[in-house]
Amino acid sequence: MEANSQRFVAGHVSGLPRSGIRDFFAIVAAMPQAISLGIGEPDFVTPWHIREAAIFALEKGKTSYTDNLGLLRLRHEISKYVENNFNLSYHPEKEVLVAVGVSEALDIALRAVLNPGDKVLYHEPCYVSYSPSIKLAHAQPIRVGTSSEDQFSIDPDRVADAWEPGCKVLLLNFPTNPTGGVTDKVKLEKLAKFAVEKDLLIISDEIYSELTFEGNHTSIASLPGMRERTIFLHGFSKAYAMTGFRIGYACGPQPLIEAMMKIHQYSMLCAPILSQEAALEALKNGQPALARMKEAYQDRRDLIVERFNSIGLECHLPKGSFYAFPSIQSVGLESIDFCKGLLQKQEVAVVPGTAFGPSGAGFVRASFSTSYERIIEACDRIGKFVDTNK
Repeated sequence: MEANSQRFVAGHVSGLPRSGIRDFFAIVAAMPQAISLGIGEPDFVTPWHIREAAIFALEKGKTSYTDNLGLLRLRHEISKYVENNFNLSYHPEKEVLVAVGVSEALDIALRAVLNPGDKVLYHEPCYVSYSPSIKLAHAQPIRVGTSSEDQFSIDPDRVADAWEPGCKVLLLNFPTNPTGGVTDKVKLEKLAKFAVEKDLLIISDEIYSELTFEGNHTSIASLPGMRERTIFLHGFSKAYAMTGFRIGYACGPQPLIEAMMKIHQYSMLCAPILSQEAALEALKNGQPALARMKEAYQDRRDLIVERFNSIGLECHLPKGSFYAFPSIQSVGLESIDFCKGLLQKQEVAVVPGTAFGPSGAGFVRASFSTSYERIIEACDRIGKFVDTNK
């Protein structure tokens, strides 16, 4: 019966691959003693005052639906935060939507603007959901490779070369998961000019922006003429250690936010009210905790990159996020074989670079969102594995 049931699965879903990260960590789950540098989740517990806001809201009986767009108080606070930190101005009543994480915000943004057969440019290696999300919107993903030689920053000329008729959207993510790559204002200005020339909509996922370690983060939406052709995506999971709260948001021109809201109201209805109350507290009083966590991540980054390079795994210094993306080409193993061997022989989990697209071949992703001491132990074990495989 199970085999016969397969015929009911939609073709565009049947052809999607399972997440390379989740498949690999199904193996890791059976090895609780392993040191994991895999899942991109802060090891910090959500700061107490943010958790307390959710608890207090629950005690006060705040268990109802909210406006489809989200609590107006939260949207006002988001509007102020985005203006102060990204130099972007959005009307809280019409141009801000609170979503169930940035993942939902991305999904409904794509579904709101894409017609079947439209094409989306995106840079790779990238977060695992980008290409599948584009396909689920019945559109065609067009990948633009980035390289370790320029620290996985995007090359506007490569974007121009990849463009083809039918491209409607350019999807950006800086700082980038999985590489920690960033891009500078000069490149963003070139991308903005290209977007205007080709009449592209920008969807900019900036979830790691607070975790920018070198220089200042610039949103492409803040450049002249770009606000009206950009959907700005952001959230709370990474900077505030709020992954389980599942809370994010989208800002953009009213017609685009309205279109996204239509999908949101018929699928999710609204983000959970307790998560919205917690997010409100994070924006109001969460900056000191954010600064402390960022400082810890930067120390861990410096440690793990130095250790990778010292054991012969060439690794650039990521300028943002909490991921290192070392090359394993000196070992002579494919990414998946390296990861399986490391897990089996040294009980350390990292993610194959190929989980993030073909451009990730020859690399692995290691998250430094775990403790300093565990990173030291993990690197000691990785060094032993490398020595035995050279």
